[in-house]
Amino acid sequence: MEVETPDLPGADVVQEGIHDLRAGRETIAALVVSVGAPRLRRLGLDLPGVAPGAEHRLYALLSLSGPASAHSRYNALIRRLVSFERALACAR
Repeated sequence: MEVETPDLPGADVVQEGIHDLRAGRETIAALVVSVGAPRLRRLGLDLPGVAPGAEHRLYALLSLSGPASAHSRYNALIRRLVSFERALACAR
């Protein structure tokens, strides 16, 4: 499924995450979409099965490539997700 409004902030991460979830890959983008799945579904996105415990798994994955910056990168990704969710809610 393509994100209908690719010009929204964070759409690139959400679209990549949906693609990765459909392919069965546990990536940063897939985990971000999993974190936001309840709201994204309420907003009308058709999502595949999501990763349980996504918040912790996302942080752990970010820690592998840079433990000192994992917290700030996690927060930045969640801000992008929230920006997308808010923009999508306004666009609908």
